[in-house]
Amino acid sequence: MATSRFLRPTIIALTGIGLAASLSVMTTSAASAATVIDGPVNLGTAATYGVLGASAVTNTGPSVVNGDLGLSPGTSITGFGGAPNGSVNGTTHQTDAAAAQAQRDTTTAYDVAASLSPTQTGLTELNGLSLSPGVYSGGALALADNGALTLAGSADSVWVFQAASTLTIGSASRITITGGASSCNVFWQVGSSASVGTGAQFQGTVLAQQSVTATTGATVQGRLLARTGAVTLDTNTITASTGCPAPGTPSETTAPVITSGAPTTATAGTPYSYAVVATGTPTPTYTATGLPAGPTINGTTGVISGTPTTPGSSTVTITASNGTTPNDTQTVVITVQPAATQSPTPTPSAPTTPPVTGATPTAVAGGGTTPTGELAFTGSDPTVPLGVAGALLLAGTGMAVIARRRRLAGRD
Repeated sequence: MATSRFLRPTIIALTGIGLAASLSVMTTSAASAATVIDGPVNLGTAATYGVLGASAVTNTGPSVVNGDLGLSPGTSITGFGGAPNGSVNGTTHQTDAAAAQAQRDTTTAYDVAASLSPTQTGLTELNGLSLSPGVYSGGALALADNGALTLAGSADSVWVFQAASTLTIGSASRITITGGASSCNVFWQVGSSASVGTGAQFQGTVLAQQSVTATTGATVQGRLLARTGAVTLDTNTITASTGCPAPGTPSETTAPVITSGAPTTATAGTPYSYAVVATGTPTPTYTATGLPAGPTINGTTGVISGTPTTPGSSTVTITASNGTTPNDTQTVVITVQPAATQSPTPTPSAPTTPPVTGATPTAVAGGGTTPTGELAFTGSDPTVPLGVAGALLLAGTGMAVIARRRRLAGRD
């Protein structure tokens, strides 16, 4: 009982630690879970700002900000106040409650944009691309000098670009939006800092973790929002997007298209995996009919996996759907080859009986020797011939005796 009293507090403490760890894991998972884009990123009160800095806002030349200008928590806004300096066609919020709230809303929007599941990953150079609505991610994103990027969609189309590090928009480059879409629904989430080159024509809202720099003559149809650093301008025109769809407005959906190639060959008794890939907004789900015995399809990821049991060929129909018609179907053949067979192990031969130890070998006919006391084997059994020879000897002896008696009788 004494031992129980000592152990009870320890057990309770360990249980509490385990529960705390579980709750910590659950909280972290919920906060970091990726989401699917379903409309414009909600900017909150930051939506009215053309420029919002954290440490400072600095301008050179006659820049024009069509929208609000804000700074928080820094205190230095320079280069505005009329010609030859910049002008603000909106309200300037310098280290006040409105700017502080706009920064909080910028942080929320940044986190949402960063959490979205990418439509396409691994982007670097944007020059020459024509992109449909979706979420595009890469490390350092760049649009080359004199480069062109086209965003083709409709009024409800949304694009989100995720740059893990920097965003560099080259000099004299151009972003064009077609099909009724607008800069309202283009968002650039930047993990460090962004720069817009000389004379560039940029579209969309920059949500930068650190700083944003617009060099001489660049124009921005959208917003430059910096979370922790400065916004630096030089003879620029920044026009905050207006007339934008309200947050929560559904984004444009696109029908699924299966893009994966032919499946590989499977082997009976061996684990098998084949990934079905499809594009579409929202993300498609998958079904499959006609699969060989064993494997199944994951409706969320599109991966066909399992261990096939029977050799042969199966015609499989795969369907991708996301609620936008038409669904896409693909017919493929999955071949299951027989399991490899192993060669039988040869049966070992019986060991040869060794000769009698200590026997003196004697010569035998045809060469070779045989131990003394043993009859050399000649390929036949000697018993029968010896028996016949004995019988003939006895018969001959008897006939000789009879002949001798007849001769003696003739003399008498």
